[in-house]
Amino acid sequence: MAKTDKTAGDNGNGVRAEAARGRFAIQKIYVKDISLETPSAPEIFPRIAQEKWSPAVNMDLSNSVNKMSDTMYEVTLAVTVTVSAEKKTLYLVEVQQAGIFYVADFSAEVVTRMTATICPDILFPYAREAVSDLVARAGFPQLLLAPVNFEALFLEHRQQLAARKSLKH
Repeated sequence: MAKTDKTAGDNGNGVRAEAARGRFAIQKIYVKDISLETPSAPEIFPRIAQEKWSPAVNMDLSNSVNKMSDTMYEVTLAVTVTVSAEKKTLYLVEVQQAGIFYVADFSAEVVTRMTATICPDILFPYAREAVSDLVARAGFPQLLLAPVNFEALFLEHRQQLAARKSLKH
């Protein structure tokens, strides 16, 4: 039976012990793709100035991982924000914020968790800033996206996968 290296406060799967010997570093953060559409402009601007601003905001998130080498990973966080009022799209913003991360001396499971949680946590403030800047430059009131708990999203995704697997069996 293999011995697992455990430390105080370990969550039971050796993650803290592994983190103590693993290495993680940000190599580069950059915008990979960016887009803004304003299909209701310029007709909407006088209405925004006269009415109370309370549009519907829909945000979609996704991330992808490209393993560049044994220790280098490109993580791309895609944020799509659609803002509408009265069944009309006021604007649509798409930002793909990417980063290259050095990740070494971790198990594959921990690397998967890191690229799904820690890397998007690092990238999201940059994407949020890009969205806010684009919206303001388009002439709309500032849009500040709420923080996202990527750890909770990761755990929810794993639970959904486990539920699907149990249904198949």
